Amino acid sequence: MQVIEKPADGLKRAFNVVVPTAAIEEKVNERLNEVGQQVRLPGFRPGKVPMNLLKKRFGEAVRGEILEKTIDESTQAALSEKALKPAVQPKVELVKFEEGQDLEFSVQLEVLPEISSEVGAIDLTRPTAPVSDDEMSKALEGVQRTKATAEKIERAAGKGDVVFADFVGRMNGEVFQGGTMQDALIEIGSNNFIPGFEDQLIGAKAGDKRTVKVTFPADYAGAPHLAGKDAEFEVDVKEIRELKLPALDDELAKSIGDATIDALKERLRAYLQQNHDSASRQRMKRQLLDKLAESHKFAVPQGLVDIEFESIWRQMEQVTRGGQVDPEDAGKSEDELKKEYRDIAERRVRLGLLLSEIGQKAGVVISPEDLKSAIVQEAMRYPGQEAQVVDYYQRNPQALEAFRAPLFEEKVVDHLISKANVTDKPVTIEELLKEDDEI
Repeated sequence: MQVIEKPADGLKRAFNVVVPTAAIEEKVNERLNEVGQQVRLPGFRPGKVPMNLLKKRFGEAVRGEILEKTIDESTQAALSEKALKPAVQPKVELVKFEEGQDLEFSVQLEVLPEISSEVGAIDLTRPTAPVSDDEMSKALEGVQRTKATAEKIERAAGKGDVVFADFVGRMNGEVFQGGTMQDALIEIGSNNFIPGFEDQLIGAKAGDKRTVKVTFPADYAGAPHLAGKDAEFEVDVKEIRELKLPALDDELAKSIGDATIDALKERLRAYLQQNHDSASRQRMKRQLLDKLAESHKFAVPQGLVDIEFESIWRQMEQVTRGGQVDPEDAGKSEDELKKEYRDIAERRVRLGLLLSEIGQKAGVVISPEDLKSAIVQEAMRYPGQEAQVVDYYQRNPQALEAFRAPLFEEKVVDHLISKANVTDKPVTIEELLKEDDEI
């Protein structure tokens, strides 16, 4: 086998491979002999079929099989010989393959870049937010609401009351799909309905008929085709009900599986604090990735960028078709958006390669216990179907492998955070959860 290299162009590599015809013919004959031991042809005993007849009957198929196998094996041997690490599947094209002549094919590929895993000192700010009394009050009220009752009353509806009603929605006088409901329970002040809908029922009594006029929000996700449009709802009020919340006592706690109200409060506080800590870690992760992106500049394989960009662009198109356009993207041309999203794709690929290199040098591994924990977390997203989800991943190892890359990245991030100079900064929960990165 001869490997003829061509000049390198950045991360791009190209070479031709020439395999002598003698080596090809030898493999073809070996394979035909194997076929001859297996096939049965009229007038010949197994293993006694003449080679010329085998070539006539099976030569073309065997030659194609040997071609494919030889190209694959020779490509891998050439990559190993040149110590090349392909970023994506190499592109292989046949140059020449005729009986009696050498096989020649070309290989084009992009290689993974040389990456320094040296990070140096990293300073990070960790926003910290203890659970406030207001958060606890809202969480406890949420628990109360799961056990609340609604009692019929003979007065006008006020904030916090529940209106039991039928309604029909119209646009330009025409009933529209999704705008009609029977026996609706509308809690005034819950903000579960279109803005302005609930407030217009304040003062309503059983037997009243009210016309509620609203404008769907411009970013209405429930039904994007209704976003920004005006509508009228004819509401027939059947009953007014007063919401009765149970007392915050041991009985309430026991009804949801806690021994005492103090145990319930402790569990809720721990849950809320866990959410705070998770949000805090995400903020630190963003800081970390930004610093890594600033300090590590290296060329990345455009084939990997293409794959990542196509994934991002498909997601963007799906969101756009659903009517959920990012306000920052409004008014931008397709070329502008593609440029921005391609930059994002390149950043993701660069950070992914860097984190992979850092993780390998640091000896980060994903254990079976890590994968089991990931399955449990995934199963919890499907209440009532946890056992089926766990069973699915246990029976489908390939599906389970999809967890490995993100788990590896998170463990590398934790490793880097553990090595960083971290300064705690107290913030409010509103500051912790806001979109802006500046705390």
